[in-house]
Amino acid sequence: MDLVPGFQELLQGLSPTMTAPSFASLCTLVSGWLFSGRGIVTRMIVAAGSGATKHFSSYHRLMSAASWSLDAMGLAVLTMIEPFLGDVVMLGLDDTLARKRGLRMFGTGMHHDPLAATRSLAFVRWGHSWVVLGVIVDFPFRPGHWIFLPLLFRLYVNRQTVAKHGGHYRTRPELGVEMLCILCAAHENRRFHVVADSAYGGQNVLAKLPSNCDLTSRLLLAARLYDARPERQPGTNGRPRKRGQRLPSPADMLEGRCRRVSLSIYGRSYRSRIADQVARVFAVPDRPLRIVVSEALEGGRGKEAFYSTCHEATAEQVIRWYAMRWSVEVTFRDSKQCLGFEEPQGWSQKAVERTAPLAMLLHTLVVLWFAKEGHRLWQPPTHRWYPSKADPSFSDMLRTLRRASVRQHVLAMALTGRGSRKLTRLLEHAVAMAA
Repeated sequence: MDLVPGFQELLQGLSPTMTAPSFASLCTLVSGWLFSGRGIVTRMIVAAGSGATKHFSSYHRLMSAASWSLDAMGLAVLTMIEPFLGDVVMLGLDDTLARKRGLRMFGTGMHHDPLAATRSLAFVRWGHSWVVLGVIVDFPFRPGHWIFLPLLFRLYVNRQTVAKHGGHYRTRPELGVEMLCILCAAHENRRFHVVADSAYGGQNVLAKLPSNCDLTSRLLLAARLYDARPERQPGTNGRPRKRGQRLPSPADMLEGRCRRVSLSIYGRSYRSRIADQVARVFAVPDRPLRIVVSEALEGGRGKEAFYSTCHEATAEQVIRWYAMRWSVEVTFRDSKQCLGFEEPQGWSQKAVERTAPLAMLLHTLVVLWFAKEGHRLWQPPTHRWYPSKADPSFSDMLRTLRRASVRQHVLAMALTGRGSRKLTRLLEHAVAMAA
């Protein structure tokens, strides 16, 4: 079934990244993927219906053997998002686990499972660990709500797999820096600001940031902080100092005088004690950072420390920047539940490295289509048991795209008679229930 023209125009923006036959296969798979919600190629072919005119092996080869670049596709999607971006482009960087079964599948290993783990007990699960970089956008159809749109992807491969297949081992932070360099180099005249958790806030990322990119992340409460190094006096003997005087650690900052503020983050209001200062960390002594420490006066957040390379920012702004990171977790959940991010069953290296990331790129395209025209077609539900919903979720966006595509397809048949409208409403309702 054909998708609405607005979404087809977005797909046309990806055509320069591959050959014409490969792009035709991609359009067929995307149509089937969005209607089936499954990340399995054969299910996409079935859902595409009469649109799948090629042999089924052609669609499998698109993932496993065709010549095209996933990075080029992600950068092409970024150009489509540019009208919604501000002067500073906010980025999100994190990793997520795709649970798998099978020993022959490339890149699988035992990874930490945050959903099964608790504060006192860690769990690991067999699967793929994906490092994802994308933009965080505040769209006009839902002001004040940040949405994470994935663009670039890297599969983390552990040391055992690298030793078995050959190659160079890279950690997750190194993969994140690689994607940041690709994105920032493609748009040298733009300013970027990435938010990430503590796993991507260490010296491997902070010391290798591109010149047009800032970073906001978390910090250990016991981190060693220093003042700027003093100017070297003439006639002084010995090695020049790399660091200045030792400053109070984030935990010690809370022992002094603090401000009490009210913050609206994560959809709630919090009252906290906060303290901040400009300091340098031990590993990167030449870069000034805004260090912010907060202690919740109510609730269970406890003591937290953050930093930002934008050292002139206020403490409240640093905390709000870091709170944008929650949109990354929401996108991971939606991509797994609505688009089958964990379901692809390819086992070769190319098939593994391409199929699952396409689910998140489709998430980006669906949200972008909804921001451009789909929000005009969406109506909040009128259920008596759900009277307060006023903002669309991703499942609402996907359901709206399916209904608009079905309606266009049915109206193109030029049905007449007393039951034509009833048939159209019935098909729209069936698609909505299947979403």
